[in-house]
Amino acid sequence: MPAITTSIFELLKIGPGPSSSHTIGPMRAGFDFVERIHELPDAERMRATILEIRLFGSLSATGSGHGTPRAIMAGLLGFQPDTCQPNILEQFNDGELPFDINLKGKTIRFHPCDIIFDAVQHDYPHSNTMIFRLRDGDEVLLERMYFSVGGGFLRWQGWEEPQSGAPAYPYETMAQIKTHLRANSMRLHDLLLANEQAITGMDEDQINKGLDRIIEVMEQAVECGIVTEGVLPGTIGLQRKAPVMYRRAKAEYFQGTGFLKAVNAYALAASEENAAGHCVVTAPTCGGAGVLPAVVYTLKRHMSASQDEIRQGLLVAACIGFLAKHNASISGAEVGCQGEVGVASAMAAAALAYARGYRFQVTENAAEIAMEHHLGLTCDPVGGYVQIPCIERNAMGAVKALNAYLIASTLEESYQKVDFDKVIQAMAQTGRDMSGKYKETSLAGLAMSMTEC
Repeated sequence: MPAITTSIFELLKIGPGPSSSHTIGPMRAGFDFVERIHELPDAERMRATILEIRLFGSLSATGSGHGTPRAIMAGLLGFQPDTCQPNILEQFNDGELPFDINLKGKTIRFHPCDIIFDAVQHDYPHSNTMIFRLRDGDEVLLERMYFSVGGGFLRWQGWEEPQSGAPAYPYETMAQIKTHLRANSMRLHDLLLANEQAITGMDEDQINKGLDRIIEVMEQAVECGIVTEGVLPGTIGLQRKAPVMYRRAKAEYFQGTGFLKAVNAYALAASEENAAGHCVVTAPTCGGAGVLPAVVYTLKRHMSASQDEIRQGLLVAACIGFLAKHNASISGAEVGCQGEVGVASAMAAAALAYARGYRFQVTENAAEIAMEHHLGLTCDPVGGYVQIPCIERNAMGAVKALNAYLIASTLEESYQKVDFDKVIQAMAQTGRDMSGKYKETSLAGLAMSMTEC
């Protein structure tokens, strides 16, 4: 495989929850398809009468509970994930109310029922497949097949890797990173900064401003979540837990178990904001978007970490996410929740260790320990909502990240026998072997048990 050329800001994206593969990816697809329509010759575009969208795989199985139709409608109307209002999805409904789409001089009436939930089992290249068609009656004027591959990343039939700068220090594995660090006597965050500059053409100041924006959105998600009471959207009727947990932590002055309650509260808070469809940061996905913000908030509020230390931690967290995505997957529809909350926990553990001043080996060990103890985790959302078990899973992921950091930073580095490359190989193999029922379909596991109760 070629070297990793993903930008930090491709992995850590801002957008509406509750699922990056089900909201951010589909919103981008809706926006892109309208842009493609605008490029049609006037004579063809003016003939259009119907816009039809078909959802396959987990998008069909759990798209309704994940807000996929609303995300697509937002995209069709010109909204994009990183610039839309934090509560954009609340402005749309999944009902029968039609609306008009302006196709560059041609207005077409779009009905939500034109989003069709198609086959869950299919032979397309990726589970999360969408087919957009613009028609004049039965005649197809424009068609595009999109794949929402996890973490808000969008691909399409015929997609090719866009041209970008070559990384200054090319790598595909953690072992190759270690070779660069030793050969050049450099720190990991410096390597990642150099690569980001080479790949994107951004300078260090621009990168830092981008990282500060990511930190700001993470903090906003936590701060909104710890004060917002009530019931989350959907038929489950799930009560928000973060405010109660935060009040208990505060009453204990964040000492002893109060500190752990605070970490839990922060993860619950960001994850509940995600479940409400509000804007979060994919870290690496919306499904795991409570873990890293909880650690970032803990570093800043309880460990007196500086902004620069947190930036460095985010760079390292992104590196862990890159390796997982490149060598396995971060999509629950492909490998289960081990690729979402599991990778999020590994990212957070690495960020915590690095921001606390530990060098490379402790950082890698922390990431490996966190990932190892999420292997085999299935994705079985009850009712298709990113709520049960997803929200509490984020809290568990944050606490596991903290504990992985404690183990890695307390014990001798040489005690660790499994390296990060090996645990990612294990995750990929486990994902391949995992039954498709446990990959974001709500057809097995806890989702089915709750249905039977």
